[in-house]
Amino acid sequence: MVDTSLLFSIFLTAWTCSASPPNFVLLFADDLGFGDLGSYGHPSSLTPNLDRLAAGGLRFTDFYCSSPVCSPSRASLLTGRYQTRSGIYPGVLYPSSIGGLPLSETTIAEMLKPLGYATAAVGKWHLGFGSKGMYLPTNQGFDQYLGIPYSHDMGPCHNLTCFPPDIKCFGMCDFSSVAIPLMYNKVIIQQPVNFLDLERDYSDFATNFITTSTKKKQPFFLYYPSHHTHYPLYAGPDAAGISLRGPFGDALLDLDNTIGKIMTTLEKTGVINNTLVLFTSDNGPELMRMSRGGNAGLLKCGKGTTYEGGMRVPAIAFWPGTISPGVTHELASTLDVLPTFTRLAGAKLPKVILDGVDMTEILVNQGKSQREAMMFYPTDPSEKYGLFALRLGKYKAHFYTRGATHSGTTPDRDCSVFAGLKAHDPPLVFDLEADPSEHYPLSLEGKPDLQGVLERIKKVKKQFESSMVFGESQTSKGRDPSLEPCCNPDCSPKPDCCLC
Repeated sequence: MVDTSLLFSIFLTAWTCSASPPNFVLLFADDLGFGDLGSYGHPSSLTPNLDRLAAGGLRFTDFYCSSPVCSPSRASLLTGRYQTRSGIYPGVLYPSSIGGLPLSETTIAEMLKPLGYATAAVGKWHLGFGSKGMYLPTNQGFDQYLGIPYSHDMGPCHNLTCFPPDIKCFGMCDFSSVAIPLMYNKVIIQQPVNFLDLERDYSDFATNFITTSTKKKQPFFLYYPSHHTHYPLYAGPDAAGISLRGPFGDALLDLDNTIGKIMTTLEKTGVINNTLVLFTSDNGPELMRMSRGGNAGLLKCGKGTTYEGGMRVPAIAFWPGTISPGVTHELASTLDVLPTFTRLAGAKLPKVILDGVDMTEILVNQGKSQREAMMFYPTDPSEKYGLFALRLGKYKAHFYTRGATHSGTTPDRDCSVFAGLKAHDPPLVFDLEADPSEHYPLSLEGKPDLQGVLERIKKVKKQFESSMVFGESQTSKGRDPSLEPCCNPDCSPKPDCCLC
């Protein structure tokens, strides 16, 4: 019998030695649900560029983020480690947060730079600002950064107009913080940011970065963590009022337009066949916003919960000539991006405990996943409670369940914040292939096969938790209003005077 894994390893070694190092484009949506894209079943979303990626690439059906909220999910994406290790918990970072992603953590950008890669981030960072911008992307391996360093609802809605353009933004924003800044590297170039021009600025920056890197014959890594489709919604003139889906659909189209310009630039510069493009989302949809939030499709609940709707997200991998079009049901995660990029680039993995695994076999051969299990931590993980849920193969066991404010307004009472913490002994066990909506917990009584599955799940859980060392919480270090980015730092009274 032919050892296909050995043949694949020989092929990959020969390919990495003979070919130019591949480029990487990582597209990261915000609060986009499993059911929000047309390629995942939504009937009225307008996303022609993402549809092309899905048609010409590999679409994942069982792809997970590591946390149902922003900052911890982003930390895991860039480090390949659960947020509990890096200390990005509980909850998220704020403009005045003292902490941030520790500089001792190794990001994808820091893995690639020693190999001569140009690195750039454009969009929402949300991994800390800190004293003198110490936690910004340019201190985490990125050569350049253009974007807003945190979530765009963390400030007053100055100049954030929606649909049509003469109507001010819908919903509440944080008026106790400074106006939302747009930063280039560590310098504020606009405060408040003009959201109607923002995607144009982002696409110009991204396309210029690709063009410049290509002219220099330098491999590149572009990270585009979009603000879309986080609330409050906005869209530029090329998207506002155009989709069939209202404000959410327009914001999604705005994201799609930027992706289209990036893809066109990859084609025009002739590097499309040597570039891995990976698209996914940081967590599930914010259902409390109703039609102005996202959609989890047939999955249960959404953002803030450890149900499938909170942490199973759309994902598409596109690489003409290397990735064949298709659909994979293999288990994969944002945690797996760093190990995969590292292997494809020929880089060395950081000498730390990694929770991600290499996805190359899935991408290149539509083969089997190296990922045995997926762990589900709540927004406020603790050593006391440990994992809320664990998926092993097609089975998922819930040891604790809890609703969330982010997932309110749905008819399902399990999703609401009023569904308090509940321990399950024995755990609730679901067959996610037969019941992805988590409606029907399996009865284990008199079923030795299922009882054996649960025992294996408990064993994997015990082994994992015994290896987990919680890092110092960065979000619990407190806040200092003087740390909020202000383009006129000596002005008064703050925060209102921080305008330029």
